[in-house]
Amino acid sequence: METITGTWTIEAIPAAELDAVRATMRDGAGNRLSVQVDADGGSPLRCCLRLSRPGERLLLISYMPPGGTGGYAERGPVFVHAEPCGGYGTPHAYPPELDGRRQVVRAYNYEGRIADGILVEGADEAVRIIDDLFTQPDIELVQLRNVGYGCYNFAVRRG
Repeated sequence: METITGTWTIEAIPAAELDAVRATMRDGAGNRLSVQVDADGGSPLRCCLRLSRPGERLLLISYMPPGGTGGYAERGPVFVHAEPCGGYGTPHAYPPELDGRRQVVRAYNYEGRIADGILVEGADEAVRIIDDLFTQPDIELVQLRNVGYGCYNFAVRRG
């Protein structure tokens, strides 16, 4: 597991947002949700930043992650546990089950505009790129996204 310094933290989708979605069974776009069982496992979960296990109950929700505003605000599909889970408990360590994935590290400035996007092959490279991006004073937040489908994985913030 790639441990990072205390200069930035990794954030899953906040539990309070997911509690509201689960309570209403509607996502942020107003879509009705239904629980699905992940027969094979391997789906990246944005509530706890690990891969699903075979047989776990999931929700596929439409989610607008932090970062972009205006035309840069995006909404897309993400998997979360159907019931509350423990969330992501190690915000100063790269999610170990997401290591080895090709991802795009996308930086946003304080106006909510995309400032950079860099393809990485795994945690070591992602951590180096994030460290470098946060040396730039205009970068507020970084997102990591899957390459193949472009889905949001998690956010990284200063401090």
